[in-house]
Amino acid sequence: MSLNVLMVAAEAAPLAKSGGLGDMVSASSAALRQRGADVSILMPGYECAFDRARAATPLGYIRDLPGGDARLWRAAMPDSDVPVLLLQMDHLYAGRGSGLYQDATGREYIDNFARFVSLSAAAARIATGVRGVVRPRVVHAHDWHAGLTPLFMKLAGASAKSVFTIHNLAFQGNYPTALAPYAGIPSGLLNASPDDAQSIEFYETLSFMKAAIVYADRVTTVSERYAREILTPRFGNRMEGVLAAHTGKLSGIINGIDDDTWNPADDPALAQPYGIDDLAGKHACKKALQQSYGLHVDPFAPLVAIGSRLTEQKLADVVCEALPAALARWPRVQFAILGQGDARIENALRRLAREWPGRLGVHIGYDEDRAHRLHAGADILLHGSRFEPCGLTQLYAMRYGTIPVASRVGGLADTIDDCPASEDGTHTTRANGFLFTGEHASDVFHALGRALGAFAQPTLWRALQRNAMKRDSSWRVPVARYLDLYRSLTQGQIAPASQVARVSGNAVARKTNPARQRRAQAEVRRSA
Repeated sequence: MSLNVLMVAAEAAPLAKSGGLGDMVSASSAALRQRGADVSILMPGYECAFDRARAATPLGYIRDLPGGDARLWRAAMPDSDVPVLLLQMDHLYAGRGSGLYQDATGREYIDNFARFVSLSAAAARIATGVRGVVRPRVVHAHDWHAGLTPLFMKLAGASAKSVFTIHNLAFQGNYPTALAPYAGIPSGLLNASPDDAQSIEFYETLSFMKAAIVYADRVTTVSERYAREILTPRFGNRMEGVLAAHTGKLSGIINGIDDDTWNPADDPALAQPYGIDDLAGKHACKKALQQSYGLHVDPFAPLVAIGSRLTEQKLADVVCEALPAALARWPRVQFAILGQGDARIENALRRLAREWPGRLGVHIGYDEDRAHRLHAGADILLHGSRFEPCGLTQLYAMRYGTIPVASRVGGLADTIDDCPASEDGTHTTRANGFLFTGEHASDVFHALGRALGAFAQPTLWRALQRNAMKRDSSWRVPVARYLDLYRSLTQGQIAPASQVARVSGNAVARKTNPARQRRAQAEVRRSA
């Protein structure tokens, strides 16, 4: 019997993307299909998704979801053979511009609860059988947006097994418990008692994330270290106790990247291609990057890239503090910055660019081709983070021979082999970057100094580049682990999560009491 897997996610590149989640969902799905799994993706029917998908064909309707009726479409990714199921609910997903979760001012959409509870409920319906769609044996839900999927599957009596992947525990999907009737969630599942193993109540909220952890058959994170870190108060975001109760089904599987898309030898975005044995093209890419950012064209100047969300999670506030000292200490060093996020940090970087013309260039926003050119043209990637579930930026950079300087947390520590202090370039058999501990400007400054010291030693630097470019960051190993996980579930080797049959109330409600639904909808508006 074919291993049929349904991925459920709020985004999948290139149909809709806000970050690493979209990259991971689409790339892992394509890699799994290459290994013989019958994988498809269920995602919201955003306008941008319909615009970019191939051969969209209507399948029928899924009636009476919490957010209303939906039309289900089958399409395909534009750059692979991965089938996509688009959940068309125009009143929830259309007319939002480029923001998947927030409006142009950064405010969460007032109906996000309805948008993503409907996605989870649709996944559960598909798991129990929808005309025109092969019933999946495994449903793999991603991040909080799809977090109610495992619970809804249990309530609906689905025979399929569920896997839930935590991409970022800081975002949990916590909403007022008064919205439970709107979602068709029995009140018995909102028991505030800490001893109730079935409760999805979390500090007086209804939590998508907690529901997923409690009811999924298996829970994964996107790196091994992050799976350990989230069991501690520092990284657990108050969810460490819930996770500790379910450690038996928790594991970490590091993300991969699409190494065809991120390939310096065959990348149409670059000024000139190059490879591990001939870096002449990288020098051309560096010149092009300097020109595009208004930096002095200098082939010998160390060029440091920063490409990430400009938020406190990414230590962007600390980097802003460290930049003037770095620019003053090393007269030839240059910085090229690509990102967007906190307006205060964006403005601080613009101000620094005015103060250091020719040395610091800033592009606020995100553009996929520009990101490729950033990684290809830079010598060093500066990638600080207070926590990092996996991180893809450092993997992209290493693929392009750009050496990462990164925080010793999560997936950064799992993927970067720290270069030891050495005067003669020895002990670099595995080293491919620099790791630092701490969240202060001085920590960033000293780590950058280590990298710049290595840059001044051509033999050592070339060894680091070779190690970085040789690293296998493909989906080969992660996909093998996911396939093992899926097979262990479908072969019945892992006991299912807690049963909910004894909980009063029907399965995922197709209709709720109209008066209760109106009250719940009013609560949605008030909770924004």
